[in-house]
Amino acid sequence: MPDYEPSPWEPIADHVARYEATDGADGFEWEGAECIILTTTGAKSGQLRKTPLIRVRDGDDYLVVASMGGAPTHPNWYRNLVANPDIVIQDRAEIHQLRARTASADEKLARWPAAVAAWPDYANYQASTDRDIPLVICEPR
Repeated sequence: MPDYEPSPWEPIADHVARYEATDGADGFEWEGAECIILTTTGAKSGQLRKTPLIRVRDGDDYLVVASMGGAPTHPNWYRNLVANPDIVIQDRAEIHQLRARTASADEKLARWPAAVAAWPDYANYQASTDRDIPLVICEPR
C-alpha cells in the first residue's frame, strides 16, 4: 500500500488528522456543512492523498464537487481520481471503497441540486468561473 503524504497546507492536514483520530467527531461539521475525507492516489507520486470535502449523498452514491472555490483550474485531488479512480471515502466512522467517475452533462444536470443543497455556494462557484466544475459520482466498486 502506498504511503500517506499529508497536505502541505497545514489547515487541511490538521482537519484530516482530527477527523481520522475521532472518526469525524471533530471535523465532520465545518462551516455549517458536513464533511467526508476523500483518499486518492497521487497521479504523479503514487502516494495516498487525503482531502476533507463537503459530504454530498444522492441516493446510495456519494458525490464530490471539484470546485476549488470557483478557481480556474481543477483541484489536485480531481486529477488524482481521474488517473486512479479507485478511492476511499471516510464518512465519520464508516469507510467506503468506491470507484469515482466524472458525471456526464446529463448526470450533472440531474444531480447538481443535491450538491447545491449540501453546500449552496457551489452554485456561486460555478457562476464565477468559465470552467465546467466537475461533479464526480462515487459508486461501490
